[in-house]
Parts: sequence; structure tokens; C-alpha cells
Amino acid sequence: MAEDNKERIAKRMARAGLCSRREAETWIAEGRVSVNGEVISSPALNVSEDDAVMVDGKLLKAPEPARLWRYHKPPGLVTTHKDPEGRPTVFETLPPNLPRLISVGRLDLTSEGLLLLTNDGDLARKLELPSTGWTRRYRVRVHPIPSPEALKSLERGVTVDGVSYGPIKAGIERSQGANAWLSVAIKEGKNREIRKVMAHLGMETTRLIRTAYGPFQLGQLERGEVEEVSGKVLKEQGLTAKDTKVAHHRR
Repeated sequence: MAEDNKERIAKRMARAGLCSRREAETWIAEGRVSVNGEVISSPALNVSEDDAVMVDGKLLKAPEPARLWRYHKPPGLVTTHKDPEGRPTVFETLPPNLPRLISVGRLDLTSEGLLLLTNDGDLARKLELPSTGWTRRYRVRVHPIPSPEALKSLERGVTVDGVSYGPIKAGIERSQGANAWLSVAIKEGKNREIRKVMAHLGMETTRLIRTAYGPFQLGQLERGEVEEVSGKVLKEQGLTAKDTKVAHHRR
């Protein structure tokens, strides 16, 4: 097969929905992957569809069309497949008829709202990249009520404990007692970014709800509900996918 039809082994594993590209590289380093009967130790290998790729002794399935779901994550779930502390995970609560899914980014244990899920690790990586330029929007409850000036200062970006965060747009939606609901928009989505930045301004985040990830909205999804994004919408957003039927589930 021509070299143009080959792709990196990690990308092939990601497209099969088995894991992310980064996870694939780790698995390869651990000696869990073989190509045409030989265990490989480096991801610097191009493979074609004719090559027999095996992971943990099982033949890698042919890549499936990339699919995407919107999920309303409840608080109290971790966004990993396995948790060393034994806490319940997002993936344990999903309907059993769904394929193996991975998350696009994460929401921490106590955060809630929109979480995108996909069967395609390569698509997940693409949607997570800051270069995609998608804005993540949140409703955030904080205590005490911040000053408009403090929130305005975030538009220039801020450095907290040596970590630089890009411009953040935040405004007060409403206040009640000593608490305020903020609307917050960020581009990068670094680990616990909003909580850390709010703490830097002297506020405690008591609730955090993601309402949008780029063009995808939480909308009217109820907690624990998951709905597939149609193939038509994916194509309109420039994401490679074949037309798929919209599935709607509730747990």
C-alpha cells in the first residue's frame, strides 16, 4: 500500500475508538501493542489497514466513523474510565448500548454540565486543542461577590502559582446574599482553571456548570442525559464524520 495511505500507529488506535493518541503512545511504550506479530516499543511507526495491529493480544478493529455525544454530567462523578480511589465515574453511568467512549477534556468531581463524549480519540484531541479556538462557557457561583473591576482584570490574562492563564471574560449575572452567579468564558480550559483563578481573586467557587463547548450547548439536557450529535451537524462544524442517526438516552 502506498505510503500516503499509511498513518501513525497511535493515530490508528485513536481512530478505532480504543483510546486517545497519548494513551496509545503510553500503551506502546508498555509493550502492549504488536504489529504483524512483533511487539513494538515506539509510536514512530506508520501502518496501513493491511497491517495486523494487536492490543493486549486482541486484533484492533477497523476504524469506525467518528461520532460525538452531548452529556449532562452530574456532580459527584469523575471523568475517567477507572478511578484509583474507587469513586463512581461518568462512563459507569452511560447506557450500555453505547460504544466505548472517551471524553473531550474533563470536568472535575464537583463540576457539572456539558461534557462532550466521542468514540474517536483523534477527534477528542482535535477538539481539545486551544488552536481550535472554541470558547467554553460556564455559570459559576462564587462567594463573596466580586467587584466588576476584579473580573475586568481577567480579560488581560492572569498568572496563578506560576501558571499563566489566557484572557477570561467574566460578568455578574445576579447576586443573592453574599453569593454571586457569574457567566464565564474561557478558551484554554486548563486544569481547574476557573476555580484557581477565582481563588486567586479571593473567591470560593461553590458551583460550576459548563453550559457550552464551542458550538455545542447543554441546552435542555437533564442530569445524566446523553444525546448524539447528528452527522450533519458535525460536517457543518468541519468535523469528519458520516451521517449518523441521533440517539437519545436517559439514565
